[in-house]
Amino acid sequence: MATKLFLLLAIFVLPLLVNARREPFRIIGKVYCDACRAGFETSKCSYIPDRIIKLMFPFRLSVCFSSMFNLSDQFLTVQSIGAVTDSTGTYNSLVEDEHQDQLCYATLVSSPIPSCRIADNRRNKATVILTRSNGAIANLHHANAMGFLQDKAAAGCQELLKKLLQDDE
Repeated sequence: MATKLFLLLAIFVLPLLVNARREPFRIIGKVYCDACRAGFETSKCSYIPDRIIKLMFPFRLSVCFSSMFNLSDQFLTVQSIGAVTDSTGTYNSLVEDEHQDQLCYATLVSSPIPSCRIADNRRNKATVILTRSNGAIANLHHANAMGFLQDKAAAGCQELLKKLLQDDE
């Protein structure tokens, strides 16, 4: 009898105790200006301070539901949180809720640098998964760096990119 009680306790109560710790998730990421227009961070990149990043938590509608109400966009934003980058271009935001299988996005809002205002279509959004039910127990989540493109490539970029691509071969 004691063995059955212990087994039931281990199966039902222990997981509840492990998940009872509800510390907020911490999301950390960077925002940069791509001086070489390379589409990735290089040594010529500069990091952008005092920028607002938006963390969005969209709720996906079923295809059936969206067609019933003639909705073209299958996502409705349920929650949105702002974060500001520090002097190193790093944002650090706390998110309280568990988001299970919901994808969360960090997105760029705007750039304060007049010559670097074009959001890079390939690096303007970072996906972050905020759940404790996928085996990851850490509260700290790193989002991919997001970037703006400089209007014109800076001097020395051609040589830098040539060197970087040459190392790839």
